[in-house]
Amino acid sequence: MTTPQLVIFDIGNVLIGWNPEAHYDARIGEERRRALFAEVDLHSMNEQVDLGAPFQDTIYALAEQHPAWRAEIRDWHDTWIEMMTPVIDHSVTLLRRLRAKGVPVYALSNFGVDSYVIAQGRFDFLLEFDKEFVSGHLRVMKPDPRIYEMVEAATDIPRDRFLFADDRPANVEAAAGRGWRTHLFEGPEGWAARLVAEGLLTEAEAAA
Repeated sequence: MTTPQLVIFDIGNVLIGWNPEAHYDARIGEERRRALFAEVDLHSMNEQVDLGAPFQDTIYALAEQHPAWRAEIRDWHDTWIEMMTPVIDHSVTLLRRLRAKGVPVYALSNFGVDSYVIAQGRFDFLLEFDKEFVSGHLRVMKPDPRIYEMVEAATDIPRDRFLFADDRPANVEAAAGRGWRTHLFEGPEGWAARLVAEGLLTEAEAAA
């Protein structure tokens, strides 16, 4: 099999952890967090942000609709960067070693416009992609086929030479259905092994 010519990284839970429930558990306790998430659809709110809605305004507007949870909902904005943890250091190493070998590396992520700028200010490796496909800017999210089409249109590399890592099966399946090579990310060790198997890195280069 030919070696891939382009590697595409998701960000949340591939390069940086993303677990809002754990964040709220630490702040308000699991019992109150469960009550909050049952009463207020915070994930739907976050999807609006990922589709380009204003970060603070969208969250604060929802907080005003649920005054009993106003402070907790606002925390999604005010302490958002604390939800992006931990950095998955081995994945960052893999990104950088691919680029050091001249392999193009893209980002394809469901991420808000303002929140992505905040994340780039905290995590310098988010400034290192050759190209970024961020849902907030594109106004379309994975696994919608249109976002994959945008990646394909931005390069002359054949789609069967793409290698895409994402932690969500639906996103991986959508890419695979378009002929991309895919990897369901369950940890950096498995991703490293896949990069070695594809001939992109040596075992030494893929080591943590």
